[in-house]
Amino acid sequence: MTPDPATDPHFYQGIPSKRLLAWCLDTVLIVVLCIMVLPFTVFTGLFFFPFLMMVVGFIYRCATLASGSATWGMRLMSMEIRQGDDRPLSGGMAILHTVGYSVSLAMPLFQLISVVLMLTSERKQGLTDMILGTVAMNRRL
Repeated sequence: MTPDPATDPHFYQGIPSKRLLAWCLDTVLIVVLCIMVLPFTVFTGLFFFPFLMMVVGFIYRCATLASGSATWGMRLMSMEIRQGDDRPLSGGMAILHTVGYSVSLAMPLFQLISVVLMLTSERKQGLTDMILGTVAMNRRL
């Protein structure tokens, strides 16, 4: 079971702001990766850059979440996403979490609900986290 916010609040302190900073870092990294991919598309990727960002971002998030339960931005913020039973994300859960994140980005109402939940819920979970039973928390020392 993931740590209880009532008895171990330090696991959840600052998580919403850390998630925002991690998201910003990840977005910059994804843009850089897309720019590095452009020459391999003979620069036709410029015509479908948003789609390229979506594909590269999806692969990046799945790979990093599956390999360390955190994207590189999350790792820099000393946080990770854990399953409800306190295990790191499996490959399948990483894909499901990324799909949930992608759906939330595509539907502004879902994204707004997710942000409100992150700011108000006891474990600072977003909509995808609540559906999957995952939780973003500070890494253990």
